[in-house]
Amino acid sequence: MSAVNKRLVVAGGGAAGFFCAVNAARLCPELEVILLEKTTKLLSKVKVSGGGRCNVTHHAPDIAYMSKRYPRGQHFVKKSFSRFFVPDTIEWFAERGVKLKAEPDGRMFPVTDNSQTIIDCLLREADKYRVAVETGKEVKTFKKSGNGRWQLELQDGKTLQADYLCIAAGGFAQPDKFAWLAQSGHQIIPPAPSLFTFNMPGNPITSLMGVATEAHVKIAGTKLQEQGPLLITHWGMSGPAVLRLSAWGARELQQLQYTFTAIVNWLPGYNENTLRDEWQQLRFDLGKQKLHNKNPFNLVQRLWQFLLQQAGVPEEMRWADLPAKDQNRLLKLLVSMEFPVKGKTTFKEEFVTCGGVALSEIAPETMESRLVPDLYFAGEVMDVDGITGGFNFQHAWTSGFVAAQSIAAKV
Repeated sequence: MSAVNKRLVVAGGGAAGFFCAVNAARLCPELEVILLEKTTKLLSKVKVSGGGRCNVTHHAPDIAYMSKRYPRGQHFVKKSFSRFFVPDTIEWFAERGVKLKAEPDGRMFPVTDNSQTIIDCLLREADKYRVAVETGKEVKTFKKSGNGRWQLELQDGKTLQADYLCIAAGGFAQPDKFAWLAQSGHQIIPPAPSLFTFNMPGNPITSLMGVATEAHVKIAGTKLQEQGPLLITHWGMSGPAVLRLSAWGARELQQLQYTFTAIVNWLPGYNENTLRDEWQQLRFDLGKQKLHNKNPFNLVQRLWQFLLQQAGVPEEMRWADLPAKDQNRLLKLLVSMEFPVKGKTTFKEEFVTCGGVALSEIAPETMESRLVPDLYFAGEVMDVDGITGGFNFQHAWTSGFVAAQSIAAKV
């Protein structure tokens, strides 16, 4: 069969699918590329990411640093990143007129602060290289036919043939949603939600919704702990510290049925002993001042006053007059306040799952299946997931590009 007739079908119109499709079409102009998206929306996660700004990638110093930000898939991404990494992503978009900027926390966004900039760029590429983009097309089954080509049956009853197939269908929350993939003989690691916030129904802390502060959070009875910005919401807690915990603890917290105790240290620089040592000096220095007025720890004032109320410290109480039992209660609340968690909430629309196609069955240098020739995977459909901060998108760009390069080299 001549190269002219060779066809690639990409299943999934998200970041990874688009990146595979447009790069394969660009690297191999004689290849016919068809991209199928089962919904009517293209690049929907790109649209909502980063509050509509699109957190394209993370400004990581090196591959070793970057790979440690993936609770699942560290060794896999270490190999794939050697093929296409952050500087390549930055350059790829820059060459197409989209400049990225890094924020102090390492997250990278388009300078326009608008996710539509990224979407428009990818759609222009698809147009430029004649990628046939079809929405409302869901792959129901796929198998190799007698002539060695892929036979795809779509949900609408239509069939399609392809020489190469790249599955970039994203993650699924329910195991049964992977059934169409399992037919290829691949092992599916059961999915679990990742990147979620903690629900604390009826907890008085929710009266502080909107307060953000640096904190250390650990999950009682586990080794899970994280430090970083914590955001109090009207349903409980969110922010990078909580989201990172949810990613690292995705499997463990699922087993606990999202019912556990979060222990928060509002003063990450202290433990109970070091705080107690300093407390006597504070009592001496601030003796005549009221605790409610004087907060020596630079805590958000609303939070400080909330903690004093929880410890039962009256508003008129002066530092010098604080009884030992109130002091002990307050010390404990400052460095190890316990919050019962019952349930979780998805972080905005940026739903991420761990689980998916087992990485042992995919070659990280090519994204090709180790079991079935001419079958490729890209993005979240694999058992790879990163913490929040642009890591999941970098994996999408990398896996999409590596798959495209491998397919183009075969044609």
